[in-house]
Amino acid sequence: MDWKALDSITVIDIEALGIGSEVAEQLHGRLGEIIRSYGNGTPETWQHISKRVLSPDLPFSFHQMMYYGCYKNYGPDPPAWIPEPENEVFTNVGKLLERRGKEFLGSSYRDPSSSFSSFQEFSVSNPEVYWRTVLDEMNITFSKPPNCILQIDDSPEGKFSSPGGQWLPRAVFNPAKDCLSLNENRSLDDVAIIWRDEGCDDLPLKRLTLRELRAEVWLVAHALNSIGFEKGTAIAIDMPMNVNAVVIYLAIVLAGHVVVSIADSFAAREISTRLDISKAKAIFTQDLIIRGDKSIPLYSRVVDARAPLAIVIPTNSTGFSMELRDGDISWHAFLDRVKDLKGVEFSAVEQSAESFTNILFSSGTTGEPKAIPWTLVTPLKAAADAWCHMDIHKGDVVAWPTNLGWMMGPWLVYASLLNKACMALYNGSPLSSGFVKFVQDAKTTMLGVIPSIVRSWKSTNCTSGYDWSSIRCFASTGEASSVDEYLWLMGRACYKPIIEYCGGTEIGGGFVTGSLLQAQALAAFSTPAMGCSLFILGDDDSPIPQNVPGIGELALGPLMFGASSSLLNADHYDIYFKGMPLWNGMVLRRHGDLFERSPRGYYRAHGRADDTMNLGGIKVSSVEIERICNTVNNSILETAAIGVPLQGGGPERLVITVVFKNPGETRPDLDKLKQSFNSALQKNLNPLFRVHRVVPYPSLPRTATNKVMRRILRQQLTLEHKTKL
Repeated sequence: MDWKALDSITVIDIEALGIGSEVAEQLHGRLGEIIRSYGNGTPETWQHISKRVLSPDLPFSFHQMMYYGCYKNYGPDPPAWIPEPENEVFTNVGKLLERRGKEFLGSSYRDPSSSFSSFQEFSVSNPEVYWRTVLDEMNITFSKPPNCILQIDDSPEGKFSSPGGQWLPRAVFNPAKDCLSLNENRSLDDVAIIWRDEGCDDLPLKRLTLRELRAEVWLVAHALNSIGFEKGTAIAIDMPMNVNAVVIYLAIVLAGHVVVSIADSFAAREISTRLDISKAKAIFTQDLIIRGDKSIPLYSRVVDARAPLAIVIPTNSTGFSMELRDGDISWHAFLDRVKDLKGVEFSAVEQSAESFTNILFSSGTTGEPKAIPWTLVTPLKAAADAWCHMDIHKGDVVAWPTNLGWMMGPWLVYASLLNKACMALYNGSPLSSGFVKFVQDAKTTMLGVIPSIVRSWKSTNCTSGYDWSSIRCFASTGEASSVDEYLWLMGRACYKPIIEYCGGTEIGGGFVTGSLLQAQALAAFSTPAMGCSLFILGDDDSPIPQNVPGIGELALGPLMFGASSSLLNADHYDIYFKGMPLWNGMVLRRHGDLFERSPRGYYRAHGRADDTMNLGGIKVSSVEIERICNTVNNSILETAAIGVPLQGGGPERLVITVVFKNPGETRPDLDKLKQSFNSALQKNLNPLFRVHRVVPYPSLPRTATNKVMRRILRQQLTLEHKTKL
């Protein structure tokens, strides 16, 4: 839609969006005052509109009118949120820079916001100082401190298994111990976890204090000891992300064992594969998962997977839905083994920094999933990202619907508890109004999302009537986001910023993200993560100059705190470093996403590099096309752009697969929709692009981590094309 500039908007235009005449007059009056003070289309204009004119109860079309009207002539990457100087000094990084900015950056230091980019560069070039400082800020303790922060192997023999060097050499510690520790900023009465079960949405929230959490974790750790597992034993968790799962996770780590992360959505075959690769000796699970009026079997899948010893939590007080196997243990019997030790502190098993603490897996959509070990350093990376980029600290309530089977589950544990914040867990569907109400009732301050959840909330309008004003910021990861959907999301919390966060299981956090000290543009990243350097490779596979706009495959600097240095079932060097270009004498680390650096210095992800296509000799990403197609018609929920090769060779043909919001209703004529796609693509992307065909789908195939499997669509459409010939 071609929105009017702000000074052209009339009261009648506002009324046409369904706003009453009296309210429309008031809104128009406030808008006029802001335009007279700050101009017709500046970031300051939008900042004041978002605070003084817009509210969650106004139609989203009015929010769009204000945003697009303000930035009509601004160009790409208009800021949707700008930090306020009076708040900068209260952020974690702001407080640090106010104390030590001149020490780190010399006379060039000005203030936290203007010097943030310089501080990020400092974190890359001075890892010793940066990481010592942040670990001190987070009160990380070592029973034996490291010799140094980073030891790089300069010898031709290659002493270390990874070009990433060795982090925290000779250090001995336990990250779960620090999750439960006391200090001057933390008391036993602090609330560590808030939760609610689906179906109990009108009941009071449940709370676990740090004192109670410590006692429960210690008891499970004692019970693990009673079984006689050797230190470093792999023990799986296949459960929803609930309080018991978090207690078990911390107890396994505290006792010096290795968590094997298995998503509760997996079938028996996938569970079996992960147990075999990790050589797990036991598995924690629960009988059933209750979602609404549905009971989803979980323990029976574990049995079908021929899992080793299972410790099984009953779903309700009536017992188990099936008889336990010989040798398996009920949760209550497991804890009864050590009931006399209830309240007795468990002495944390502290190990060297390179010891494994968690084995996670890639989504495994092609062949066997990669088994990615987290060392004891990786939890510190997760927590440091949260400390710096999401500004998580004591007093915060952190919610992020996820699962321990994926990296964001362990990330949430460490990001909240190592930063002395409270974790908020909803045991149910995040798509429901029950979850939305939980966010309100828990007074969540940092809400993590994935774009498909936001898409569902917006489509059903289930956030209507709920108060999210306690939110200080959002964070988003998992897939490419949409400007309109994230404009809508910001509007639900009175325009709090969204910190985009992109990383990977093998990194333990993010490599590109945002900051509360930088202006944030919608669906864009404003900075490399602290300690990370990014390189966009040109057509010759060499990095294009830093800070120069461009698009290409992303590579990462090899020296990343907490990143993987080994795989259990693949050659780590071959996967991440073999064949990669050198930079300053160091081999770059492969990532595989297509990334763009914009003229204003923002970064945008364009999907996997292998999700690009060649249309008439022009290389373009699927995501770039989908961003445009998703906005062509209000009946569209999402699209996937696929380049389908012609039999016998020749240029790829562009096929758009479409999922409609309400499949039962009359959908748009596909030929007319194709014309609309062509018009939008040719106007907004390239006049030579042409859609060959539009194909409706009930839903898009996705990995377990919610990424669209365009490869599957490409195979289906290619086969269908050949069949029709």
